[in-house]
Amino acid sequence: MTDSLSTDDLSSRMKALQSEEFILVEDPNRNGLYPIKYPDFWEWYKKAQASFWTSEEIDLSSDLKDWGTLTEGEHHFIKNVLAFFAASDGIVLENLALRFLKDVKLPEAKFFYCFQITVENIHSETYSLLIEQYIRDEAEKDRLFRAIETIDAVRDKAIWAAKWMNDEKSFAERIVS
Repeated sequence: MTDSLSTDDLSSRMKALQSEEFILVEDPNRNGLYPIKYPDFWEWYKKAQASFWTSEEIDLSSDLKDWGTLTEGEHHFIKNVLAFFAASDGIVLENLALRFLKDVKLPEAKFFYCFQITVENIHSETYSLLIEQYIRDEAEKDRLFRAIETIDAVRDKAIWAAKWMNDEKSFAERIVS
């Protein structure tokens, strides 16, 4: 007979171990950012900062013409991908803002997560702008913007993501999911 752990047991054990996870432990002797103590986290932040862009930098002027050359199947695929990402970025933002930013204690990691929130805002804006640009039918546009309620696959992914955001899951499980 093998001794196996249920996923709930494993999750409980992982949650108990997270008190030893350095990224989650407050350093009472550290009140500011410098000196940088965790260069890997700082490097992630600086790389994210170096790749910064805004939605205004994207030239959409010829996109509508190109959109008209696509097949109905290609339209369907692109619309559903845009709808998924436009809806899902809200979930990603919530997870970053309400969970990861609250949980991590290292200033270098907090800088990275704050910047990632900004990047996710830009992504969300861009997906929405693309839907606005490509879709002329207002009812279809509304359906795509409300994809969590109107598209089964998007709703199912949103439910899955929300499952991993709750307090019962360890930090390790949430970051992997």
